[in-house]
Amino acid sequence: MGEMGLRERKKQRMYQDVSDIAVRLFLERGFDAVSVAEVAAAAGISKPTLFRYFPAKEDLVLHRIADHETEAARVVAGAADPVDVLRRHFLAGLERRDPVTGLNDHPAVLAFHTLLYGTPSLVARAYRHQERSEAALAEALGGDLDARLAAGQIIAVQRILALENFRRIAAGEPVEGVAPDAVRAAERAFARLAKCLPRLDVDE
Repeated sequence: MGEMGLRERKKQRMYQDVSDIAVRLFLERGFDAVSVAEVAAAAGISKPTLFRYFPAKEDLVLHRIADHETEAARVVAGAADPVDVLRRHFLAGLERRDPVTGLNDHPAVLAFHTLLYGTPSLVARAYRHQERSEAALAEALGGDLDARLAAGQIIAVQRILALENFRRIAAGEPVEGVAPDAVRAAERAFARLAKCLPRLDVDE
């Protein structure tokens, strides 16, 4: 088991290292200006090896948000009131300036989000990430049509709230100035979700 654990850690380190190298190159020169072969060379691996880890060039960037795909589903597991749990989770993210909420002005975070939102192929690939997040949440909420409708609305609300925060900060507004509005917007959006969504049975 120790050997398997070590192998898995090495694999995860490879994912992280190659993704970091790729993102650095993309930020320096632009996503479309850097080839997969250049990323592989910079990482010291072959192009076929890179594609074993990352099936598409876009995945080199989206690896950074891959862990968030099942986040909402994990948060609601066993919850009696999934919407309220997700509301509190999002507000806690705002409080700690989690980059996934968009309320973060660290230069590296802003640069990454600018790369992501400013590259059409990355936006398209990110939509698939959103679909997987939605599917995982729907399954956690019961898997029926009501659950799928609810998951779609919840994931959309989280995405729109985060994008609004990012856009304001990227336009030059200070985080501390945006934060109160971000909290009010999240409270308002989740209150509306709570009113319009059906009672959901969450899998234990």
